[in-house]
Amino acid sequence: MKRFSLIVFATIICFFAATAASAAPQGTLRVGLSTYPNALYVSISDERNAHNVAWQLYDSLVWINEEGKLEPALAESWDISEDGKAYTFKLRQGVKFHNGEPFTADDVVFTWKNNIVDKIKWSEKFTIAKAVEKVDDYTVKISTESPSPLLLRVIAIYWGIMPHKYCEKVGLDGFYNHPIGTGPFKFVEWKKGDRLIYEAYADYWKAGYPKVQNLIFRPIPESSTRVAAIKTGEVDIVGRLSYEEAAQLQGASGIKVLSYPVDRIYYIAFNNLTTGKGKPTEDPRVRQAMNYAVDVDAIIDALFNGQANPASGLVMSGEFVYDKNIKPFGYDPEKAKKLLAEAGYPDGFEMEMAGPTGAYTNFEQVLEAIQGYLEAVGIKTSLKLMESGQYWNLEAKKQLPPLFGDSWSEASGESFTRLKGALGGMDASYSSWSDPKILDYLKKIGSTVDEPKRIQLYHDLQKYMQDNPPFIYLYEPMTFEAISTKVKNYTPRPAEDYFLRSVSVQ
Repeated sequence: MKRFSLIVFATIICFFAATAASAAPQGTLRVGLSTYPNALYVSISDERNAHNVAWQLYDSLVWINEEGKLEPALAESWDISEDGKAYTFKLRQGVKFHNGEPFTADDVVFTWKNNIVDKIKWSEKFTIAKAVEKVDDYTVKISTESPSPLLLRVIAIYWGIMPHKYCEKVGLDGFYNHPIGTGPFKFVEWKKGDRLIYEAYADYWKAGYPKVQNLIFRPIPESSTRVAAIKTGEVDIVGRLSYEEAAQLQGASGIKVLSYPVDRIYYIAFNNLTTGKGKPTEDPRVRQAMNYAVDVDAIIDALFNGQANPASGLVMSGEFVYDKNIKPFGYDPEKAKKLLAEAGYPDGFEMEMAGPTGAYTNFEQVLEAIQGYLEAVGIKTSLKLMESGQYWNLEAKKQLPPLFGDSWSEASGESFTRLKGALGGMDASYSSWSDPKILDYLKKIGSTVDEPKRIQLYHDLQKYMQDNPPFIYLYEPMTFEAISTKVKNYTPRPAEDYFLRSVSVQ
């Protein structure tokens, strides 16, 4: 009987040892990026690739899950005042930064104070709060000027919490060069132009995560090279593939192709803040004409095999605030010529246009097609394509030409951040346009908590932006990714953002 008991005991010990071993992070996950990240902190990173690389190192107070719902993260709970202008967060205790420093309310206050300054690209995501106050070590109060229906979602997307003691010791440049957060992965090394190397954070506050021991990001701007890399097993996940590239990979051994609609809108921006001042595009009839001049459907068919929808504005068709009565401009070159003549440009005009290379699927060809369509109605454009990092730096400085192409994704599930970011005038880092009526609409939308009233404001704004378009509206795409069949529990999201703590490699 004693011998049997010893055998049972030994079996139980082996079972728990095996369970513990299986729960430990294992293997290496390798992700191919379509651009070179410019930074490893969200508020100074240029775009979605850089955001995704950065977010693996940090947590915010709250998190948006794969269903688009808010969940507690570094804050276990929160209360909202009756007037909707004060949020009190109860912070999670026992959380440590990667260097062992304990997470407290001081870190939340420090993060806010260091990101409301003008030199921070996404400072408007922090100035949404007028004050962040420490109540005690594990309680923080965040106040806003007026009720802010999107405050929690903005915090979830942009407020990566920084360790105040570490930052004060090494300085902000030291932090940016060797970032430390509370996230599931720790920074190891950044080989510029080659790869970023992370490792699992053993003391991550969410038990059982992350699932992989090593995480490697490889910037591979050329999409055909990304396709080759997943074929040869050099990487496990690649994104922003064209329909043709995805079709090449269908049925390939050890590869799974994913497709999904993206919460992203592509456009040609008109600039009335700097280089576009005094140009023909200040006349709304000219901007309408340029919308009618471009055959968006033909571009979608030719370059995306029909895997996209024409955009009718800067509000996504899948969002609950979208007005289904607002239709895309459609292709009507004769109407375009008539509007140009009415505006005083019967013979057209010349203008500079720019766009990024390697950032988006087939976007260089999209810009070349637009150049041709505009020339057909008399508008001659000189197109300059440039490396994406340089491009976004110039965009943030508002130094791009009067016309430039780009796109905007949104992770919150509502268009307010996209609209404010692209149309917020000089105060918004990537804005190129300012219109008092649009700014008034945005102010009202940003402070209206009543959902039916907010929806009506969105509808009114969408109608106004058809009559006074600040963009040539292009398309809402489907996107394609390819993953190794060894990758488990990877969930792409409409904004092309991802959190890799749940992903494993088998």
